[in-house]
Order: sequence, then structure tokens, then C-alpha cells
Amino acid sequence: MLKRYMHKRERYFATLNDNRIVRPFEWGTEFITDHPNDDDPRKLFAEYSKKTVANSDEFFYSPKISDFELSSEFRLQSAEPLEKNLLKQELKTLTWTSGVQTPSVENNTAYAKYFPHETNRKSAVLVLPHWNAKAGTYFDLCKFFNKVGLSTLRLTLPYHEERMPPELERADYLVAPNVGRTLQSLRQSVVDTRSAVAWLKQQGYEKVGVVGTSIGSCVGFFAFTHDMTIDAAVFNHVSGYVADVVWQGLSTYHVKQGFGENVELDELREYWMPISPMAYMDKLASMPDRPQRYIYTLYDLSFPVDLSRDVIGELKRRNIKHSEAAIPCGHYTLGEKPWVYLDGYKIISYLRKHLK
Repeated sequence: MLKRYMHKRERYFATLNDNRIVRPFEWGTEFITDHPNDDDPRKLFAEYSKKTVANSDEFFYSPKISDFELSSEFRLQSAEPLEKNLLKQELKTLTWTSGVQTPSVENNTAYAKYFPHETNRKSAVLVLPHWNAKAGTYFDLCKFFNKVGLSTLRLTLPYHEERMPPELERADYLVAPNVGRTLQSLRQSVVDTRSAVAWLKQQGYEKVGVVGTSIGSCVGFFAFTHDMTIDAAVFNHVSGYVADVVWQGLSTYHVKQGFGENVELDELREYWMPISPMAYMDKLASMPDRPQRYIYTLYDLSFPVDLSRDVIGELKRRNIKHSEAAIPCGHYTLGEKPWVYLDGYKIISYLRKHLK
């Protein structure tokens, strides 16, 4: 009964304000090479994928950023329902030139909102939102981290908010029926994440953690497996293969439709292996133990639970020390009461324990 109810709620939330567009399939070889040729794109992507996974430190390399800029703005915040009193809230915005340049000029500047703790400047958390997160989302989570003594930095993912080019209403270029662009977009997300972590370290934070939700969870995992300066992580929603999420997920049906009959699932899984967590289990197993928690939901139609359990099973098979938590709701309903409170507790308490 609970499963039926949760699935109904998941479908309801997934169709609210549904402005998804089925975009045409494209190989997008120009997004992975400066010199595309007439070679078979299947062969090109298969070779690129194999080479990239073997040299993933280079793929996710974050160059030194020289133009970090922190600015402040003030916005009015209502103190009462009738808005008799208005309070000014200071928002600190960090910007820099992304380490990965794309054809969309707006997307080449990275943005993050900074929520420093008033007194404790020893520990911080980088927050990575979900796909198509709106401006202001996760601010409450950042403020709760402040309440337990942790500073936070909330990253804007590529093609979101200020980074969205004018032809888009949704962040369609982050995960698209364009093989090469999706590889570039997820790579840029990881490079920007590592740059944000580097900035926090430059501010004197001794310990930095990462929490990512949905696609942000995947991005956080790639950063975690390629950056030992990240001291702890929480992955909120778990899946091992981006291709399988696109093929099976409720939130990505339009992306699958865009692929049509041009690419089969097994092919796409191979081409997108560089942006799939399963590709880096060997790497993670070879690294020193660090605190890491994996949270998944039992009635998820976007990150189906069997994909989550495959990841947990692989962690156990390789004896990778980790914490896990299963919550009896779905992908969208995790943002609803009471599940959002339980999820928040599992995120905040874990990172507070391991970062302070």
C-alpha cells in the first residue's frame, strides 16, 4: 500500500509544471575533441570512454583559479506574513571563470552562494543541488549547517540560474540526448566542484565536506574519488550509471525519447562510463578511508532502487567502508514532510560528526 501511494505521489510531483522538451539526438563529437573527423562516432566514443576512465585524473583536473571574487548583496526578507516589517538579508556570492569552457558564454562563469558561520571557520560543507534546482533552493539546508557550527557554500550547477543560456527554460544541456555535451557538462560540474573546494581551503577551512542530491550526488562522488582534500561526503540519492537513470527514470523520460533508436542502452552506458560512479569503484577502494554516507529511497522512480542497491552491493563487495541509509519514500517525496526532516537529519548529523 505504501509503495502504491508513494509511486502515485512521485508521478504527481513529476508532472507539476512539466515543461520538458524532447530534444533531437546528436552525437556531439565537437564537445569531446577539437578536431572531429568523419570517423564512426560509435568507435570514437568507445575509444574516448575507455581512455578517459583510465586517465580520469586528467579528465576531472581542476586548474588553478586566479579570479575568485566574493561580493555581497542585500535583499529584503519579510519578517511577518503581512510584511509590516522587512529585514535586510545579506547574500554573499562567489564567482570565477569555470575551468571548462563551453559554447554558452553565460555558462562559463561559475557561481556559488556563501554562508559563513559567524565564529567557526575550521569546517565547511559544499552543497551540490539536484538537476533543475531553482534559485534559493538548499539555502535552508545551508542555514541549518550554520546552526550546528559549519559554514556552507552552495554551488550553481552548469546551465542553471545565472548560467542558463537564453534559449533554455530548463537545464537541458546538463543531461541531454547529446552524447558529447552531456560528457562535457558533467565534467564541468566536477571541475567547478573541485574549484569551489579549493576556494574553501584557501579561506583556511581545515576540513571540507560535500553533500550532493540526485545529479549533485553523482557530481559529488566524482569529486570525492578524485580529490583527497574532500574530507567527508554524503551522497543523497544513489545510482551507478547515468545511462540507466536516463533509460529507466521518471524524471528523464524526455531525454530517453530524444535518443530514439539511435543508441541502445548498452552502448550509451559504455559511452557515458566516464560520468558513471561504477567506473571509479576500483579507484575509491584504493584510496584511504574517508567518511562517506549513501542515502537512497525505497520507492524511487527517478533513481530506481535496484540501481541504488547495485551501488551499495559494489561498495560492500570491495570492502569500502561506508555508511548507508534507506528512507521509505521516493525521489520527489524526499523533499516533503516528514521525509525531508529525516533526510536533513541524516545529512547534517553525519557531516557535523565527521567535520567538527
